Amino acid sequence: AAGLLDNPFKYAHIVTSTTHKTLRGPRGGIILMGKDFENPWGKKTPKGEIKKMSALLDSAVFPGVQGGPLEHVIAAKAVSFGEALQPEYIEYQTQVKKNAAAMAKAFMDKGYKIISNGTDNHCMLIDLRTKFPELTGKVAEKALVQADITVNKNMVPFDSRSPFQTSGIRVGTPAITTRGAKEEMMCEIVELIDTVLANPESEAVIKAVREKVNGMMKEYPIFAY
Repeated sequence: AAGLLDNPFKYAHIVTSTTHKTLRGPRGGIILMGKDFENPWGKKTPKGEIKKMSALLDSAVFPGVQGGPLEHVIAAKAVSFGEALQPEYIEYQTQVKKNAAAMAKAFMDKGYKIISNGTDNHCMLIDLRTKFPELTGKVAEKALVQADITVNKNMVPFDSRSPFQTSGIRVGTPAITTRGAKEEMMCEIVELIDTVLANPESEAVIKAVREKVNGMMKEYPIFAY
């Protein structure tokens, strides 16, 4: 939306996204399509005409998986789309990318393996096996959440662990950027994450990091009306 990444329609006929992450809207999803085209499976209308792909998408969403509309959620999505058209949104996404790049570098400087050796967008996938071979993504996620640092476990390429355990975690910068954090804070955050990952079973370490996190973020309150 901000023009900071390639237009995905250069590479795909259909694009999906959420409305509640980098768009900062209500929870939901969107399915986008460029130029309409006949469906490749040859599905036909009762009159024998080849259905357009847009028709298949529409019928799959409603009544397939979607029920009655929630007008307040639709209105909130409209607000988030409107905000994405403003110059401030470009500033926000530019900072999101700067923060993510700074965070990825800080992780790599500490010996972590970032899949793709960095990031060009808002998030990064960390392979924990390089630095902590015995640490699972599940254990890492639990310890960090207890320290008030939100990440999620994630599988990595050639992962030998199950999707319920994983060997990696995924970290992103949209939320902290929305709260006003800049590049210099990324190094502090990585330091705290590293401390927890090195001591995932230590209640004392987790408590100390949690207190540090809450103290840091008092200067960056969550926006609310």
